[in-house]
Amino acid sequence: MARTPLPAGTGVGFKPQHFGAIASARQPLAFFEVHAENYMGAGGAPHAQLSALRADYALSVHGVGLGIGGLAPLDRDHLARVKAVCARYQPQSFSEHLAWATHDGVFLNDLLPLPYTEARLAVVAQHVDEVQAALGRTLLLENPATYVTFAESTIPEAQFLAEIARRTGCGLLLDVNNVFVSAVNHGTDPIAYLDAFPLNLVGEIHLGGHAEAADGEEAPLLIDDHGAPVADPVWALFAEVIRRIGPVPSLIEWDNDVPDWPVLRAEAERAGAVLDAARRVAA
Repeated sequence: MARTPLPAGTGVGFKPQHFGAIASARQPLAFFEVHAENYMGAGGAPHAQLSALRADYALSVHGVGLGIGGLAPLDRDHLARVKAVCARYQPQSFSEHLAWATHDGVFLNDLLPLPYTEARLAVVAQHVDEVQAALGRTLLLENPATYVTFAESTIPEAQFLAEIARRTGCGLLLDVNNVFVSAVNHGTDPIAYLDAFPLNLVGEIHLGGHAEAADGEEAPLLIDDHGAPVADPVWALFAEVIRRIGPVPSLIEWDNDVPDWPVLRAEAERAGAVLDAARRVAA
């Protein structure tokens, strides 16, 4: 399967309102990322903008609708549309979520959690195999942000992801904000999660902001809403990951309350400074 890695620099999730600013000058970025589902039409402004970006930058395509973590069979039509997007733009990376979103033919427009059991592990591995076979490329599977756990789960999340990768040959996308969000929500240690995570399989890192709330018992509850700057504890976790494994393609996600381009670029430049520091240490 094709596996052309992204350059080990920083990127951002592309937003159409930023296109003019991006196109006005070469940006200090290694790549852009887009959601596959936003480019399944035949033409128009979205494709014109993305074609222009793809001529100058590496590209990561991120899926949000395949439902790899669900029990239902994969939607073959949706997978075919994802394949068409990848064939059209030849991205250096394709990724999806360890989550599901469809029940009885209804798309729930969310990334829902799943129990970590041997039975579900077999289903998810089969789905990853099907996606990789259809696309002819290696998939990166992303760790989720979660708000509930399942009593029936018998496998720790990091081990679950590692075993999927072992069975299928896929890589992993480490969302550091998701690690922090889940750790706060469940009262666990994010460093212990990183200790258990197969960092050698990480092909891309995501960084994003979260919202702070409280649950029904007034305990802290973090929501992975991609609507704010990256929080300081997440920056610290990111620096720890890079200290352990060196520079990795690292993306800033900002999908809600999207700021002006200079603000988003500054977040990417902050991530780039962490990567540059690791390079200086290695030298």
